[in-house]
Amino acid sequence: MRTSLCLLTTLLLCYHHATHGVSLQAQKGPNCRTRPTDILFIIDSSRSVRPSEFEQVKVFLSQVVESLDVGANATRVGLVNYASTVKNEFSLKTHKAKPALLQAVKKVQPLSTGTMTGLAIQYAINIAFTEPEGARLKSPGINKVAIIVTDGRPQDAVKDISARARESGLEIYAIGVGRVDKNTLRQIASEPLDEHVDYVESYSLIEKLSKKFQEAFCVTADLCSTGDHDCEQICVSTPGSYTCACRDGFTLNEDGKTCNACGASAVDLVFLIDGSKSVRPENFELVKQFINQIVESMDVGDHRAHVGLVQYSSSVRQEFPLGRYTSKKDIKSAVKKMSYMEKGTMTGQALQYLIDNSFAISSGGRPAVPKVGIVFTDGRSQDYINDAALRAKELGYKMFAVGVGNAVEEELRMIASEPVVEHSFYTADFKAMKEIGKKLQMKICVEENPCECESIVKFQTKVEDLIQQLTKKIEAVSKKLAALENKITV
Repeated sequence: MRTSLCLLTTLLLCYHHATHGVSLQAQKGPNCRTRPTDILFIIDSSRSVRPSEFEQVKVFLSQVVESLDVGANATRVGLVNYASTVKNEFSLKTHKAKPALLQAVKKVQPLSTGTMTGLAIQYAINIAFTEPEGARLKSPGINKVAIIVTDGRPQDAVKDISARARESGLEIYAIGVGRVDKNTLRQIASEPLDEHVDYVESYSLIEKLSKKFQEAFCVTADLCSTGDHDCEQICVSTPGSYTCACRDGFTLNEDGKTCNACGASAVDLVFLIDGSKSVRPENFELVKQFINQIVESMDVGDHRAHVGLVQYSSSVRQEFPLGRYTSKKDIKSAVKKMSYMEKGTMTGQALQYLIDNSFAISSGGRPAVPKVGIVFTDGRSQDYINDAALRAKELGYKMFAVGVGNAVEEELRMIASEPVVEHSFYTADFKAMKEIGKKLQMKICVEENPCECESIVKFQTKVEDLIQQLTKKIEAVSKKLAALENKITV
């Protein structure tokens, strides 16, 4: 009976793997512990931070704390609250258990005065990270981390004091919100800046950064089980590292991470990219990387995948039509050269352009070839989108909607094909677009490989037959056990 149950479990896992296309490694769940660290949160509660916004900061802090191994010999956490003055809410030595730590976070109240960020960093160096306050002696096994959250321009200097803090061994993360001075964030943070500087448009989005810090403090020998890898489909663990593989019917691309999801099937794919002023130049470069990430996974060629690119803001501009470039190299080069339009956000006008022009034969569209549109936006449209979004889907286009920052999720759902959950994506941070790109790489094919689908159906039928057989055997064994129990009772 035990053998039958084991076989049943194995079959069910294989069945789930075949029908959902995820690796068995991914089913194991997290296998993560946090390395011993002294973490100090330095939180701006100046008058520009409303009480409701300060509550959202506390939610973010709690989410990060929840993922930590809190303890005297594990991770210690302190919290400094600042405005015109600095208030030590609790020291690194104060709370040795997570429940007490979370309760202490809930009780913190905003100071609601000025913004003396430099003074707060100086307090961290001179007091918070000292032995009397619970900081441990500097050693390779103990990390010293400060996480600063601010939403404005400081009223004192931060450059020199931040340099001193980093030189003392502190790793500093700088999180900016709203109208924060981004140059200040760069002066504060440790190198590399792209890993230590984060920005969100509003406090309502800050808790979305918690996953980044949960992963930042995680140490594990099994990178596959935590998802801390770049494999598109299957992650294969090796000691201290991993390799990537692809499911049957897919091939591993030259980057060693992504898989060719479309094989040799033809598809016309058009990117519809928001180039409005809210995107900002540095983020527009990330958008271009996102486009090229998807292009890299495609089988581009004369009779295979064709790619077109349209940018929009207050107007619509075709960067290049379908079929102009027939190699990944040429497409990616053209994407890199795309200049930033700025101005407004006319998403409805852009969708109408897609319908009227992008897939037309005169623009390189091929008859009887599946059509895919990927719409990227970072904010609310300034025009009406519903009619054009609905028309695109009625014409049979497979539509994906990708939103970042202040994108309106209701608009994303209106643009996306059914099922919406598989065609609509959102992230608060432009830096997280890479993860969305991985998901899109596996979804942009309109038609599955019929041979592969047939194999899955056959496998599914076999599994169902075996499950029925095993169920009958289990019932028979159960009856025998019941009869045996009755004899023993008698």
